[in-house]
Amino acid sequence: MQQRQLGAGGPMVSCIGVGAMSFSDFYGATDEAASHAILDAALDAGVTHLDTANVYGMGRSERAIGSYLRARPEARDAFTIATKAAIARDAEGWRYFDNSPAHLAAELDQSLGRLGVEAVDLFYVHRRNPDVPIEEVTGTLARLVEAGKTKAIGFSEIAPSSLRRAQAVHPIAAVQSEYSLSTRSPEMGLVQACAELGVSLVAFSPVGRSLLTDSSLSFEAVQSLGFLKPNPRFMAPNYAANIAATDRFRTLAAEMGVPAAGLAVAWLLAQGDHVIPIPGTRSIAHFRELVQGTEVALDAADLARIEAALPIGWAHGDRYSADQWVGPERYC
Repeated sequence: MQQRQLGAGGPMVSCIGVGAMSFSDFYGATDEAASHAILDAALDAGVTHLDTANVYGMGRSERAIGSYLRARPEARDAFTIATKAAIARDAEGWRYFDNSPAHLAAELDQSLGRLGVEAVDLFYVHRRNPDVPIEEVTGTLARLVEAGKTKAIGFSEIAPSSLRRAQAVHPIAAVQSEYSLSTRSPEMGLVQACAELGVSLVAFSPVGRSLLTDSSLSFEAVQSLGFLKPNPRFMAPNYAANIAATDRFRTLAAEMGVPAAGLAVAWLLAQGDHVIPIPGTRSIAHFRELVQGTEVALDAADLARIEAALPIGWAHGDRYSADQWVGPERYC
């Protein structure tokens, strides 16, 4: 398994990780046994980076990882664990973003309890509160490092300008952003800023929420998923147009002898040594397809063929609905 450094001076981790949102019911029903099976497969394949959050299943994802580590304590030294906090809900159920020192410290303590570890390797602010200067939030995170509760810090879905401001306060190990052949906006500054500053770009949804796989979610399946049903790319008529567009990619992957999901991962890995995709899955077979992408070395001709099949801007519909856009920083 290829290795990549998680931030300047950080640990070496596998070039892909496990996005543990799939350890909750976000993309369909699952259970702890299925999550543990993915973790077993990850260990066998040398996939060592785990990415979770306090809100994934309201702690369920972290508890699944924690119970696995209790059953296999030797796995703690094998895995690098990242978690996140800052998304909260008020008494009426409305979502908001809490970047206060009290909230982040308390949520990290609860995450450590669910995971059963003394410290995580990376702790992200899941969403920025724009009313709190990022310098202040970075200082809060730095104090959690000083307290020994996390070894490194990061942010999710921030702009390159915000990253530069944060980096001036304390080293940022990673920025997490949606990045794939279907979402190319990080190339408008974030990919470049991360490379310049020695920050890992941790790419979530690297296979386009199934669009870049050989078995995309059916329109009927999408109707049962709370996040995807109102997502513009999965609503009619965009859904059918996106399936038709990605058929070209599936055909190309078959010609190259690679699963479509594996080719999507290989493309991301070719975008820079600082890019670390974190695909999530509930399927061992799909996990193995994703891992195949780490074994594919794409040359300039391969990349050109991929670009011809899915040129930048091919996707129909925005990546988020208006409600889903609340929180991520827009910068282009």
